[in-house]
Amino acid sequence: MAVDSDSKHVKINNGQSAKESHKAQKVLLNERKAAKPHADMLSNAKRIWNLARQKNVPEPERRKHVQDLMNVIRGNVKDIVFKHDASRIVQTVVKYGKQDVREEIAEELKGSYKELVQKRYSKFLVNKLIKQCPSHRAAILLEFKGNVIRLLLHREASRVIADAYELYGNAYERSILLRDFYGKEAALFSMTSGSDADKERSKKGLKGVLEGAQGETRKRVLNALKENLLLIFNNSDKGAVTHGIVHHALWEYITEVNAMEDEAEREKLFREMFDSCQDVLAEMVHTKHGSRVVREFIARGTAKDRKHIIKALKPHIERICTDDEAQLVLFTALDCIDDTKLLAKSVVTEITSKASMLYTCPQGRRSLLYLIVPRSRRHFTPAQIALLAETDALKAGTSKKDDQTRREEVRKAASEGLLDWIARSGKDVVRDPGGSLVVSETMLSAEGDKTGAMESLLKAVASPYPGKPDLPHPIDLPHTARVYKNLLQGGHFDHTTLSVSRSPSFSSSVFAEKFVQIVGKDVTLAMAKGNGAFVVAELLERVKAEGSDELRKEVRAWFSGQVKKEIEGADMKGKKVLLEKIDALSS
Repeated sequence: MAVDSDSKHVKINNGQSAKESHKAQKVLLNERKAAKPHADMLSNAKRIWNLARQKNVPEPERRKHVQDLMNVIRGNVKDIVFKHDASRIVQTVVKYGKQDVREEIAEELKGSYKELVQKRYSKFLVNKLIKQCPSHRAAILLEFKGNVIRLLLHREASRVIADAYELYGNAYERSILLRDFYGKEAALFSMTSGSDADKERSKKGLKGVLEGAQGETRKRVLNALKENLLLIFNNSDKGAVTHGIVHHALWEYITEVNAMEDEAEREKLFREMFDSCQDVLAEMVHTKHGSRVVREFIARGTAKDRKHIIKALKPHIERICTDDEAQLVLFTALDCIDDTKLLAKSVVTEITSKASMLYTCPQGRRSLLYLIVPRSRRHFTPAQIALLAETDALKAGTSKKDDQTRREEVRKAASEGLLDWIARSGKDVVRDPGGSLVVSETMLSAEGDKTGAMESLLKAVASPYPGKPDLPHPIDLPHTARVYKNLLQGGHFDHTTLSVSRSPSFSSSVFAEKFVQIVGKDVTLAMAKGNGAFVVAELLERVKAEGSDELRKEVRAWFSGQVKKEIEGADMKGKKVLLEKIDALSS
């Protein structure tokens, strides 16, 4: 190339300047675009699309643009949708258009969904139509028939199939996708007529397919299901092992295997399936059926199997603790595994070390509480307890240690970490509604030295009463006050016996003594005249019942003379109860 010193333009080899060359290239590009099919239509559509997709467009104006856009592309959607830019145009129409427009597009694309779902850009359109066009959903999913396994292993299509199953489909629509797992033979005698009876049968999944199937037919269906599952597990890098549809099919297979009469065959098939997926268990625990499968493996497994499962789960403990389904796997491990040293090292310590983050959400709190008070009806619903009980019968044949002994060992392993956490952070945690539950149960049920934890909690109460407007005193928070009341009475109130169920692991008398020492006279009296009357009344009850003569004498002096008269003249909740306790202490 050469430089013309007069024009200051760079000369290209053909004598053109760079500016002239770019201009020529632009003209050539426009000529090529114009030569492509539907060029004028796409050019017009893009102009309207740029107006319709703006975020700040008023809704009436946007609807007009979307309708204009639909008028331009109508009848040609299938021809243009595979192009990157045109696919986005159709997605905008689906996103902002009325339902009749979506239905029209879904109808135009009929017969193309299997191809569309495998494309990098058009897969998003298929996902939108599956979500927003329920009347076309079954027809769309039926186009995947015979190809579901391959699509699950396809980089682009996999997520669409998973979302259709997990998020959008009803029982019948999910069964359409599941049917491919059962093999070609199952497809021949299932859903052949499309009648309501066939649909109801299909909703039962594998159980419905096997209704009436005998001998070799049954074996062939189960073998086809097994082979398809192995295909997915052997290609775990494709990502399909994380999808709920795979976990559902796996649980159906395990259920049918468990029902076999031949014990040797049953154990053989169960072992083969466990061996094939044991390295991807951590990717299965987040779904209902995946969680159930892993729990089955834990309950039925040998000590070696359980050790391998724990090793696979250990790097993901924090994430598992905060997931409703996944945490059931941890709870089952705590219920079944006899090697509590392994549990303490790989599970319990991992949970307690994350306590400062876990207590902030309901799932995380349950994970902490299960270490201390497993299956307590104060913190676990009957439905959750029933789910956990599903594996109890199985573990009876594989676990040798007594349940109570195992729970005590787990509680002991968790106690030090949780008590240290409260000693460090109890002042803040006890103010949180959810955190206060964990604090209360830990203090009452954990084993070990609780001195540091007691002092941390009492220093929080020792702050001047009342607190600041933007930071209420702990006693003014009902959930926090309840913690101190429970600790002073030594346990929870049992509504069945109408009495306090005292905890053998906590000394309420020691707590009362430290309360007097750390909180002191001035703050205690201020709380007694405010919102802390019930807590102070419980303090007086404990001092009278279990305190030393010296302690009773000191506290009695706090409430004598003028102080008692001030309480009698005050207007606060719990005054009557507090005065009764003062009189009882003075007698």
